[in-house]
Amino acid sequence: MNFSFSIENWFALSSGLSSKDDWFLWSQQLEHDWSLPLPKSNKLPMMQVRRMSTSSRLAVEIGLELINNNSVNLAIFTSRHGELERTYKILSELNQNNEISPTDFALSVHNTTAGLLTIVANQAVPITSLSAHNDSFHQGLIEALPLLNQSNKKILLIDFDGSIPKLYQTSIKQLVPIYAIGYILTSGNEFNCTSIEKTSKVYQSNYPQSLAFLHAYLNKQKQFIVQGNAQDWQWTLNL
Repeated sequence: MNFSFSIENWFALSSGLSSKDDWFLWSQQLEHDWSLPLPKSNKLPMMQVRRMSTSSRLAVEIGLELINNNSVNLAIFTSRHGELERTYKILSELNQNNEISPTDFALSVHNTTAGLLTIVANQAVPITSLSAHNDSFHQGLIEALPLLNQSNKKILLIDFDGSIPKLYQTSIKQLVPIYAIGYILTSGNEFNCTSIEKTSKVYQSNYPQSLAFLHAYLNKQKQFIVQGNAQDWQWTLNL
């Protein structure tokens, strides 16, 4: 597997990181305090915020930031865990023979965030949501390839995840508790990616793939490898 593309724009939100300047500083530091407060909502009505999970709220805000005065041909949302917090809440209520919140039930599906963005933005853009364990971000890029191979197409790719319920934390290790990052992808050759056999020389292995990629991008790493599941991903930046 080998593919190329370019990035027109990007934006991200996480603990203590609410602007591009914050992220540039993050990319230069050895460590970051992931217990810092999350950015407050400044684009969503409070009634909408109350219904959303925190990770969905960040992802929708990313989408609104990137599609402002910009039209895209497709929006792809990738997430390893999706609405895991809400699903866990539903299972806990069922276990205790309690009534389930209709809102929790309606917003517990994996494509919740994608649907919420189109509603809030009032844009009838085609959307898709997918999950592929640690490889979710790269599988999202592969999902974008058919359109990227056409000229003058723009794709919004948002990768996000929320905090892991305590019950699952013995099995799931996650350094970054809540984050959302989005890219506007276009055809081009600024970035080239090739799938390779597994190796120990991976870049920022503690980060989810999309954040490891952003870290290398902001540091202008010409070549780096992002860790995958059954294979790793060799990147070349032609910037």
